[in-house]
Amino acid sequence: MDEVMLDWAGRIAEAELGELLPRRWLHSQGVAGRAEELGRLLCTDAELLTAAAILHDVGYAPRLALTGFHPLDGARFLRDEHGAGERLTRLVANHSFALLEAEERGLREALATEFPLSDDPLLVDALVYCDMTTTPDGGRTTARERVAEIVGRYGADSVVGRFIRRAAPEIFSSVERIEAALASQPRYG
Repeated sequence: MDEVMLDWAGRIAEAELGELLPRRWLHSQGVAGRAEELGRLLCTDAELLTAAAILHDVGYAPRLALTGFHPLDGARFLRDEHGAGERLTRLVANHSFALLEAEERGLREALATEFPLSDDPLLVDALVYCDMTTTPDGGRTTARERVAEIVGRYGADSVVGRFIRRAAPEIFSSVERIEAALASQPRYG
């Protein structure tokens, strides 16, 4: 994966989200910006993380929303229409503990079968960190503020509200692991 892949990912995300869902596009750009900041932590997987970050919400695009579950819809679109690689589609499909939301929606088996969870915990944590420390408008926030914002936006008793409250301890743990890894990295310049 290289600059060509990142350019490809950005073009797809912008084409699907930019005009119809501008706020979602801002969020995706912010998540990708956070991913770029983690480059020194991920080394060889930095571009993969950034591509997954810019594409993680592509399944919200109205024309792609076949199941109404954006991680699955987005991953299927990337695989089926663009021939995206397995590592990328698995990250998009499973971003931010999507398996827990899939369970709420009765889609756990479909998600787990088609897109098994990545076996790289650092990469999984990094994408959670990027997504859950970025506001809907692409700004910075804390994971706790982000979870509260999601619950407030969707309602505590909605599918998303139930999922995010259930996932919150795992989200906070992922963010804490990345913050600890960043704190232990030597700073240059």
